[in-house]
Amino acid sequence: MNTDTSSKLFEKAQKLIPGGVNSPVRACKSVGCDPVFIEKAAGAKIYDVDGNVNIDFVGSWGPMILGHNHPAVIAAIKAAIENGTSFGAPCKLEIDLAELVIDAVPSIEMVRFVSSGSEATMSAIRLARGYTGRNVIVKFDGGFHGHADSFLVKAGSGVITLGIPGSPGVPQDIVKNTISIPYNNLEKLEETLRDADLDIACVIIEPIAGNMGVIQPQPGFLEKLRELTTELGIVLIFDEVISGFRAGLGGAQDKFGVTPDLTCLGKIIGGGLPVGAYGGKREIMEMVAPVGPVYQAGTLSGNPLAMAAGKATLTELAKPGFYEELDRKATEFGTRLLSLARKHLGDKVCMNQAGSVLTLFFTEGPVTDFDSAMKSDTEMYGRYYREMLQEGVYLAPAQFEGMFISAAHTADDLEATLKKAESVFIKLAK
Repeated sequence: MNTDTSSKLFEKAQKLIPGGVNSPVRACKSVGCDPVFIEKAAGAKIYDVDGNVNIDFVGSWGPMILGHNHPAVIAAIKAAIENGTSFGAPCKLEIDLAELVIDAVPSIEMVRFVSSGSEATMSAIRLARGYTGRNVIVKFDGGFHGHADSFLVKAGSGVITLGIPGSPGVPQDIVKNTISIPYNNLEKLEETLRDADLDIACVIIEPIAGNMGVIQPQPGFLEKLRELTTELGIVLIFDEVISGFRAGLGGAQDKFGVTPDLTCLGKIIGGGLPVGAYGGKREIMEMVAPVGPVYQAGTLSGNPLAMAAGKATLTELAKPGFYEELDRKATEFGTRLLSLARKHLGDKVCMNQAGSVLTLFFTEGPVTDFDSAMKSDTEMYGRYYREMLQEGVYLAPAQFEGMFISAAHTADDLEATLKKAESVFIKLAK
């Protein structure tokens, strides 16, 4: 595969942008190669600047659940852009999208739109602290909730991909108010939350972990978390930036029947445009300015293009049978991919799957938490990534991310991917 133009662009970018990228994982350091630069995308395909066509399983890290350039989404954006790109003032599209979100997500009675998932989680923990009058937040090892100071303690996603233990520039006075505990560990959960000296304001969790590879909650874990936080007056925050509108129309909370106090959303609700949101119980959300004293603001919050794209996307997702068909397709594909991997690599691999998102781990497994995810052979994943890219399959350049199936992936796309994957597994087995 020719990557001459990408290589020249990356060389130039590194002189202008730290690492040549605007988000660290994109630099592809953990998979041992340079990134390819993308020129355009359509359906389940992306096209790089050297003319290579790849079957895309990144989907802009999740939001392209309908596929790239879906006609309804593009039409909505074109209609909105004729009226202006930004107002910095209220518009009707904000109300339209808010109604769709509130109707779909069980926990949300009121919602505030922001410009990114990181902004949503940052705002949600500030709100929880303001509501409870307490300071400490509890997160889970390997959970990634954006790059705000409070979250860069045993964080997942790009932080573990790059082997960074935290981040310079985060004051100790902030870190001391963040406690990170093992995911899926009921004993440690109860021990921590019942410690009255900790002054816990909130617990934030990805109900389906998506930033240390896809990891489902063990039976009873979310239920016990909800029981304890209710009893102890702790605000429970579900970070559904990845699982929201991906695990189902109502997110993971609808799938598992566990309702948090606050929910953070992103990615899909903007149809691929920059967006985030946090919402929840009315009595908590009414603490947000201008109604209440907890301040949060943003010039581009509720941007009309993002609102229009989100409205079009959520309207498509609400059509009967959408998730059933997507999950069926993903399950069949995932089952066959794992079977091929084990045929040639034996017990060196395992797979976790949640609906239309899956992770092929290069470890025996099972992978149920941060520690077991960290047993993965990341060098083997790097080889897998490079070989698949040569075959025309675009995967996440990190072991600890998901493989996203979209509605645009055809049976032929998936069949072709399986054939390419088998040839790669044969190479890896030698």
